[in-house]
Amino acid sequence: MLKHLTIHNYALISQLDIDFQDGFSALTGETGAGKSIILGALSLVMGARADTQSITEGEDHCVIEADFGQYLIRRELNRNGRSRTFVNDEIVTQQELKNLSAQLIDIHSQHANLLIENDDFQLSIVDAIAQNSKQRESYLTVYEQYRATEKELHDLIALADKTRNDADYIAFQYQQLADANLQSDELDELEQEQYRLTHAEDIKRNLQEVLAKLDDEQGAESLIHSCHVDTVSDELEERLQSVDIELRDIIADLNNHYEQIEFNPERLNEVEERLDVLNTLLRKHQVQTVDELISLRDQLAEQVNQIANFDEQIAELQQRFNQTKEQLTGQASALTHSREQVRETICTQLIQSMNALGVAHANVGIAIEPLPDFTPDGIDNVQFLFAANLNQSLRRVSDVASGGEISRLMLCIKAHIASTNGLPTIIFDEIDTGVSGEVATQMGKIMRQIASSRQIIVITHLPQIAAQAQTQYRVYKQDTDTRTKTHISQLTDAERITEVASMLAGKQQSEATIKTAKELLCCH
Repeated sequence: MLKHLTIHNYALISQLDIDFQDGFSALTGETGAGKSIILGALSLVMGARADTQSITEGEDHCVIEADFGQYLIRRELNRNGRSRTFVNDEIVTQQELKNLSAQLIDIHSQHANLLIENDDFQLSIVDAIAQNSKQRESYLTVYEQYRATEKELHDLIALADKTRNDADYIAFQYQQLADANLQSDELDELEQEQYRLTHAEDIKRNLQEVLAKLDDEQGAESLIHSCHVDTVSDELEERLQSVDIELRDIIADLNNHYEQIEFNPERLNEVEERLDVLNTLLRKHQVQTVDELISLRDQLAEQVNQIANFDEQIAELQQRFNQTKEQLTGQASALTHSREQVRETICTQLIQSMNALGVAHANVGIAIEPLPDFTPDGIDNVQFLFAANLNQSLRRVSDVASGGEISRLMLCIKAHIASTNGLPTIIFDEIDTGVSGEVATQMGKIMRQIASSRQIIVITHLPQIAAQAQTQYRVYKQDTDTRTKTHISQLTDAERITEVASMLAGKQQSEATIKTAKELLCCH
């Protein structure tokens, strides 16, 4: 339960510290006193979107802290837009905060009555009372597998159709590259051979000149022989002999190279034709190397093979998809059954509660119709139906219910949900809109009944509801020299009489209104 709330520099609140009690509590005060500000601060600490406009004017940051006993949650918001959240002094993400707060508190705001028009909300009501969370989790696991397999099958069929349309072209591309008998280093070798064949005469002439300089009477070999003198050391003699041997080998190799070089027009033509084939393929496929052509050839080979195997792959995936769909259908049926099992109970209890709240001829129905396709929540469209008058046909709640009837219906729904889950704290923000008199008294009784097993906090303008509360807080504004500030205080028994009397008759209190206030309070 919410034990303590601290607010610092939020809107009109400079500093607020308030303890909350268990059971049923009411927050009262004049319109505009700041009750909604307190609720807004609490929503922020529960994970609502941060807005720097909420920071008190002239201040740099605000801090809101809520103590739930086991969990101490603190939200810090700076003027620069930076927001930090702590749970038990450890930083958490906003999503982690939302997940935690969903287990601690439910805030029913003034706008929450509009949820009755939302299909997802109506489904969530039935599921909360059916307590089918484990079935929903099992269903969702299979649903995600189903959607993933469905996408995989769709993508494979699309790829198969596209690839089959291009099959002839792909096969032609592959065959052209396969017929080229590509070799990794072939291009460089052919270019070198082309150069040798094209410049054969120049190369032979250059080699001949080099050999002449190395091997004739004035050549390098003769010069080395002439370097032998008695004064040369043994070490230098050995080195000269090594050079002489190496030079003779070089001359021999150059002679062999010279003999091998010849002008061969036929071979040159073959080399140039082969180079033309390779360069044409390089340009066609817009790549730079033969290795890239080889890689492309291998990719095309895979596609050609894939085309041949598409039917088999599609058949296997279709079978897996059908099996998953069959499993999902079973899970969806189990979810539908869990919802249908509680439908009559929900309707009966809501009718009884609405009768107690002054709608004597209330009738409630829940239509569960199959959807055309699976959704993350199953295959059911859940729709609450309502009629307020005798012999009136059931229709959508938003189509036939008045604002006051919707408020009462939402309270009954919340009460029913509360009886089935363990949520420790529920806050109602003016759920009494559109009601008064004896109906308001009955609404207060329902809230007090819910509060027997959890903490209920209601923001109300109705004295009949405030009087039902076990604890009452007054929210009020005070003006200082520089600003208006919102405050909250827990009322004593005597102060409660004055406050309830004020809610009955405004500032013009009389002995009669004081007496009525005492009577309202003493009855509880």
